[in-house]
Amino acid sequence: MTPPVAKENPHVAAFEKWVDVSEPAWLRPVRKAAMSHFIELGFPTTDHEEWRFTPVTAIEKLPFKPVQQYSANGLTRESIEKFCYGGLKSSRLVFVDGHFSPELSAVNTQPAGVRIANLAGGWSTDRIAMEKHLARHARSDENSFTALNTSFFQDGAFIHIPKGVTVPEPILILHIATSGETGSWSHQRNLIVAERESKATVIESYVSLSNAAAVTNTVTEIVVEENASLEHCKVQRESLSAFHVATIQAQQQRVSRLLSHSIAIGSKFARNDIHSIFEGEGAFSIMNGLYIGKGDQLIDHHTVIDHAKAHCESHEYYNGVLDEKARGVFNGKIFVRKDAQKTDAKQTSRALLLSDDAMVDAKPQLEIFADDVKCTHGSTVGQLDDDAIFYLRARGIGLQQARQMLVVAFAGEILDRITIEPVREELHQLLVSRLAGKDIAHVTTQ
Repeated sequence: MTPPVAKENPHVAAFEKWVDVSEPAWLRPVRKAAMSHFIELGFPTTDHEEWRFTPVTAIEKLPFKPVQQYSANGLTRESIEKFCYGGLKSSRLVFVDGHFSPELSAVNTQPAGVRIANLAGGWSTDRIAMEKHLARHARSDENSFTALNTSFFQDGAFIHIPKGVTVPEPILILHIATSGETGSWSHQRNLIVAERESKATVIESYVSLSNAAAVTNTVTEIVVEENASLEHCKVQRESLSAFHVATIQAQQQRVSRLLSHSIAIGSKFARNDIHSIFEGEGAFSIMNGLYIGKGDQLIDHHTVIDHAKAHCESHEYYNGVLDEKARGVFNGKIFVRKDAQKTDAKQTSRALLLSDDAMVDAKPQLEIFADDVKCTHGSTVGQLDDDAIFYLRARGIGLQQARQMLVVAFAGEILDRITIEPVREELHQLLVSRLAGKDIAHVTTQ
């Protein structure tokens, strides 16, 4: 067990000094409770089963310097266009170091009742939905990084789709890290609510403009109500010096549908906790994931699908490509409660190692407390198929190109599941660039 955090801890000291007078009264006790949880939990250690392969010592040793003031740092709409998936027609919410940028954002005309805004701008106008859902689903008492986010977030995206409405265009949430200061922390909080019989697509994208050892700590809460449908695509390609910790918590109600994609390419250290709970019968979820690591990157995905109700279905497909001394972690848990009869759950994890020094730790888990279910899981780790390489070379294809073709095909199994064509095509191009030796994670405005 982690010892409690001392009161002189910089995170605690910063919290005691910081007060946001613009936020609603109901949020302050939520923040205080979250900080109490952080004090009790402390940072996780490798003694914790959920963090056994993912030491956070490097993050813990960094100075704690929350980015408290907004600055566009010279960014313009033209300069960030390269991060907005060329050809994608969408509304756009842009955040710089955790702060909303109105001049970089653009919201197109929407169907009646649709809200695409920043959290801090809606404390009064969107109070009912925010108070009902914000910080109510992602648990600060179980995850110290979620507790820190709840304690310190100042803004994030608020997307609310009313009953029966289909949003025709994707919605882009773009987070840009610009701070060049070691130990700078940005805490983004996103809330996405799709009411009954609504439909929407949301892209959540993270990029960096510096090589600083900065920390992005983000939490996204998703609510998919009865018979609603949401596609959520998270793309992380921050600097290879950065640290990225993310929690996605989804609540699915009766006959809802969630299509989730997690694409992790950047950061020196990346941890993604993706949880979904079925709160109504007939819910359906697909979780797709792709991680690509090189150098000494560590990329960790922990997923939990909680089958709390009967007649629900889930599918997970995670692929990883690791080169040089990169390390990957996949821990996927399917939890079936005793009343969740007729559950249908499948989980597949596959990793491709391109060097002898690359490693992956895979741990698929099934916890089943019902007897009338169909649950399967599988995990494989391997290298490129020599026979496949020989086949391609026999047809006049060079060794390097043959290897690239096989890797692109392997990763493409996941990328091709993304329905948003401009995003899918750009990610394919980024993959080819990575294989050609270019740095696709750290993209500057120069």
